[in-house]
Amino acid sequence: MPSGSSLQIPTYPPPESESDETWVWTQIKAEAIRDAESEPALASYLYATVLSHPSLARSLSFHLANKLCSSTLLSTLLYDLFLNIFSHHPTVLSAAVADLIAVRHRDPACVSFSHCLLNFKGFLAVEAYRVAHVLWAQSRRPLALALHSRIADVFSVDIHPAAKIGKGILLDHATGVVIGETAVVGNNVSILHHVTLGGTGKVGGDRHPKIGDGVLIGAGATILGNIRIGEGAKVGAGSLVLIDVPPRTTAVGNPARLIGGKEKPSRLEDVPGESMDHTSFISEWSDYII
Repeated sequence: MPSGSSLQIPTYPPPESESDETWVWTQIKAEAIRDAESEPALASYLYATVLSHPSLARSLSFHLANKLCSSTLLSTLLYDLFLNIFSHHPTVLSAAVADLIAVRHRDPACVSFSHCLLNFKGFLAVEAYRVAHVLWAQSRRPLALALHSRIADVFSVDIHPAAKIGKGILLDHATGVVIGETAVVGNNVSILHHVTLGGTGKVGGDRHPKIGDGVLIGAGATILGNIRIGEGAKVGAGSLVLIDVPPRTTAVGNPARLIGGKEKPSRLEDVPGESMDHTSFISEWSDYII
């Protein structure tokens, strides 16, 4: 924020009289006005993407359409598609609002809600995936897969449209994230860049990981097969996980081991997917040497 700005962004949660969507959209517009005044070079961009729209659904639809369009997949078609789904599937838009709030409060690099909406490709990839997921459920699979391909091309994030993902999701940095067809990701999960939720080979059927609520998965972690990462668990950066991880425990290493040992693993008191604590386990990992 420029030193001369007097705009104060209220702390979440919003007043009881306002919905999360109304409150977040109010913040986004206020931030866009502030940024347009402080940086005139962005004024027309901010007007086109935020200030000219009457709702978050229309702004997000417009922005995603312009990000994902191509010479043969027109922005007008995509805008109508996104807006139709956000308008007729309220849970999709409410999940987008929860994702905005999650990114704003968990990522110290996110300076505003408008910054997340306009610039955070992890957020944009997840919201575009949500639309593709609805299309997949409607058996509009060629269109869902075409959108999936564009998301991978533009954002370097590969989420199969059949995967099931909850709300309050943070894909931090997001580059290289892969989430397979039968993967399930719970609510309030945080995933860093270059994470793979993959299968183990050519076997079909239910073959991808199931991630519980409140899980944190560190950068470069690979989780393979139809295994479960329990609620509130943590997977350390660079780990390879091939078996279940119990709730409220930390798995780290290649192959991953539980901090504290398999019989009596150390239990986490916080929710790592929300606290974003990546390294507190180091003091308990006797093999850690520099």
